Amino acid sequence: MALRKIPIRRAGNRHNLFMGGDREMVMFSGLLAAILIFAAQDWLAFLLGVGMWFASLWMLRKMGKSDPLMRFVYLRNRRYKPFYPPRATPFRENGTSQGKQYK
Repeated sequence: MALRKIPIRRAGNRHNLFMGGDREMVMFSGLLAAILIFAAQDWLAFLLGVGMWFASLWMLRKMGKSDPLMRFVYLRNRRYKPFYPPRATPFRENGTSQGKQYK
């Protein structure tokens, strides 16, 4: 008996993008731009908010095009240690304090 093939459609398996970028980051940058515009109520704040919106939208679209999950990659990278000391050699003999560091 042959195995049954079930196609996985692209529409049910897409990344969660909005206006070409990550959905949460695009909406949050739009919210920050709107808060800047409506809180300051000045022409300079309006121009700065619109410029910030288009610049962040351009950057987020580039991020979404290169890797739709780049936000999660960046957040995982931020959780790593800032410095890994060079200990990668097969000839190193670890002491007792070295073993306690990784528990």
